Amino acid sequence: MRVDKYLKVSRLIKRRTVASEACSSSRVTINGKVAKPSSEVKAGDILEITLGGKPLRVEVLAVSEHVQKAAAETLYRVI
Repeated sequence: MRVDKYLKVSRLIKRRTVASEACSSSRVTINGKVAKPSSEVKAGDILEITLGGKPLRVEVLAVSEHVQKAAAETLYRVI
């Protein structure tokens, strides 16, 4: 799944356009490498997101195309 879509589906970022802009601005990394919006993300990857000056590091536990609000938190674990 594309990283910009994953960030939106997992509710780490509210809108896909904001997620895409964050990736384009080099504020998102996957396993230590700068991610483009179209970069693929899979279970086991480590995402680092820097928004608002605060870094957030999460481990991807699962990838799902559609998720309910309550189940969004089961897709990742904060490290």
